[in-house]
Amino acid sequence: MAKNTQPIAKRCRALGISPAVMGYSKKTTTRNPGGQMRKKKSEYALQLAEKQKVKFIYGIAEKQFHTYYEKASRMAGRTGDNLLIMVERRLDNVVFRMGFAATRRDARQLVSHAHFTVNGKKVNIPSYLVKAGDVVEVAEGSRASVKFSKLLGEDAPVVLLPQWLDRDKAALKGTVTRLPAREDIDVPIAEHLIVELYSK
Repeated sequence: MAKNTQPIAKRCRALGISPAVMGYSKKTTTRNPGGQMRKKKSEYALQLAEKQKVKFIYGIAEKQFHTYYEKASRMAGRTGDNLLIMVERRLDNVVFRMGFAATRRDARQLVSHAHFTVNGKKVNIPSYLVKAGDVVEVAEGSRASVKFSKLLGEDAPVVLLPQWLDRDKAALKGTVTRLPAREDIDVPIAEHLIVELYSK
């Protein structure tokens, strides 16, 4: 899979998003402070920027993103909503949302190394789409590691769970109580621009 090695803060600034959306609370950049003082963007540039934003936030390559769009366009309902809901259901994103990883990049690596199970079965595919009722859990053999043991006890980080997820605080597992709705997705995306871009 293609790996994005661009500096996080620099890329966030270029796309006009907060590093906090990516899970990075302390990243900032002072490079090119007047970078936003550019001429007005064309319609195509705005549409392309929205697509790049989603790809960057969720860590998705171009080919895979196009596949998601094709699937979303064939589903009932609004294509843009379907697209965002689909990428939000990715296992690496769910692991991040449940607080088992600090960032989506971290979550993707942990999933790839088979540290998680879905309904009791090990899954090492970050793009695996969870369903309502799925139970995501840290694998038995991974629980003793320092990374996961830090998530339990009094010093465990506070996690703001989306309404469509539930997590057992005393155990390293969580449940997908329902599929996410568009209003559950807090990333600043104008999905209609992506649909317009692909509709050309």
